[in-house]
Order: sequence, then C-alpha cells, then structure tokens
Amino acid sequence: MQVRKPTLLVDQEKCFQNMDRMLAKANKANGTFRPHFKTHFSAEIGDWYRSRDIRQCTVSSVDMAMYFKNHGWEDITIAFPYNPLQIEEMNELSQSIQLNILIESVESLEHAKKNIEGRIGYFIKTDVGYHRTGVDPRNETLIADLVNASTDQCSFRGFLAHAGHTYGCKDFESVKWIFDKSTKILSALKEKHGGIISYGDTPSCSMMDDLSAFDEIRPGNFIFYDWMQKNIGSCNVEDIAVCLAVPVVAKHADRNEIVVLGGAVHLSKDRVVETDVMRREQPCFGKMVQLTGQGWDNETLGHVSRLSQEHGIIKMADEHFAHVKVGDLIGILPVHSCLTADLQPKYISVTDGKRNDKMPKA
Repeated sequence: MQVRKPTLLVDQEKCFQNMDRMLAKANKANGTFRPHFKTHFSAEIGDWYRSRDIRQCTVSSVDMAMYFKNHGWEDITIAFPYNPLQIEEMNELSQSIQLNILIESVESLEHAKKNIEGRIGYFIKTDVGYHRTGVDPRNETLIADLVNASTDQCSFRGFLAHAGHTYGCKDFESVKWIFDKSTKILSALKEKHGGIISYGDTPSCSMMDDLSAFDEIRPGNFIFYDWMQKNIGSCNVEDIAVCLAVPVVAKHADRNEIVVLGGAVHLSKDRVVETDVMRREQPCFGKMVQLTGQGWDNETLGHVSRLSQEHGIIKMADEHFAHVKVGDLIGILPVHSCLTADLQPKYISVTDGKRNDKMPKA
C-alpha cells in the first residue's frame, strides 16, 4: 500500500458487518432500509449494498442523485429541501427513476407540481426538535394543505424526519428521550394524515432495538461510524470502518507533540470535547492509531488536539511518543467520517489494496 499523503482507508469487512446489523434491524421491524449515501459518496460502496439486495437509497443533493442514478440506482430520495433552481436536473431524474423530494412549503410544492414533468413522490419534512429545517408538527393548517395537494403525478408519500440533535447526546438515555419524542410526533401525524414514516439518524437507529414505528429507516453514518459516534455510544471503536492515513513530518519532544500532513482540509474541523485525567476539557479532532498490514489497531495512541489548513497536531503520552519517527505513516480515526470522506477524492480498501473513486466534486 503506497501512501505518501493523506489517504482514506476503508475496512470492507467492518462496513459489511455494520451494514448487516442495520439491515437486520430494518427486517426485524418489517420496514424498508433506505440507507443514506452522503457518508461514503461511492458507487463501489453502493454496490456493496446491492449485494444485500438493497435497491433504494437516500442522498443529500440533486448532484448526488444524478451520480447514483448514473450508477444504476432507480429509487432515490433527495433528503434535502426542494431546490427550484435545479429543476432541469430533477426533470431528468423524474423521467428515469422513482424520485422522492422533500417539501416544507406550499410554494415549493406548487413549483414542483408545475415544473417537474415526470412522476415524483414527496415527503413532508418534519421538524422533530433538531430545528434545522422542516415543518413544525403543530402547524396543522400547513400540513393539511400539503397533504391535500397530492396528485397522481406528484404524490404525497408521508412524513420524513432526521433527529440530528441525537449527535449532541452523551448517553443512551438522552438518545432514547429524543427517539421516543420523535416517534410520538411522527406516529400522530401518520395516524391523522396517512402516508409512511421515514426516519433516520445513526445514533437512534444504532442504539434503539425496536424501530417498528417507522416504515423506513435512513441512517448513513453507521456504514463507517467515527469517534463522535463512539463517544455517543452508537458503536465501539472496533466498528469504526474508516481511518485517514497521514505522514508524520515533525516531532516536538518538549511538548510531546507530533505534526502530521493532515489538517482541516483533510479531516474537517468537527470536534468532540473530552476530559483528560486531570479533568480538564480538551478538544479532539481525531484519534491516532497504529497502521498495520491489515488496516489499523483499535488502541488509540494520541489525539489530534489542533488543526490548521494542512497541519494536524497530535498530543501523545511519553510511552507512545518515543516510538514515532518523522516519515512514519500513522492513522487517524475521524471525529466525523461523513465530512472526512467528502474531503477525500479516493479511498483505499484495506481488504485488497484497491483504489476506488468517489463522486467527483462539482
């Protein structure tokens, strides 16, 4: 494996294990599994899903829908509010695949009905407490107007939600509280207006056993997981299926720090806050691990304490610092694998050493 600069490594075996666990949950709940592809951006990994007979997916942009349509996906939900400025691409999509869009205003729905030429479905994006986007579930007039505007060509599919505020949780009880509240909101809407419930966030879908309230689940991050998910409790460190290989370029013994070529443009600046042995809070932008011929070890040897554009500063204990040399390759488990994967043009499979392309940047 010839790596000379920041390179994303993917453990295919771990990905399949993560995938199979989530698919088993969907099957147990008698629901549809519509995984979100914004985590991996990869036609190759999309094919791994197809090997498990999964034929529907979620994406986060019109461009991503076009990419996966061009790689054979024929049932796609764009889990992002409808953008009327991309009507040309949505027309192409609607005439060649089953396309579902997200609506949260009468104006957007009327535009879609007038301008999209093929048959589409639409979900009412519902705010279950994240407060990023979506219809307030208490706005009964707006919801009724959106449901009743359904036609044969532009048909109401149901209610879709992303409980993204679970990413700020630190324990099972907090995630369960959000999950239970979201379930109650969405179940009441379905009972009153019909349609299906489409629900997706990795912490809820990973940590909750019973997902039977939902007709389909749409988690995405679970395929890779990351250090944030490990801190929440969604996974164990051995479930994390991606690692950024980076070269060591400097050492500073006076402060037990190494410098790597691997900064914000490689990892993103997403972070978690951790407490050290002195109970001091410290930012963590990733965890250092030792690379092996088969991937990486699960023991963490240090943490990325600072990032600039190209530089990563890793703080280490004495016993680990002494064994690292300038010119070594080390691994970093990312805090947020979705953004780290987005920033990398390719990835290397540790299973066979194959370099695989991803969705190109626009």
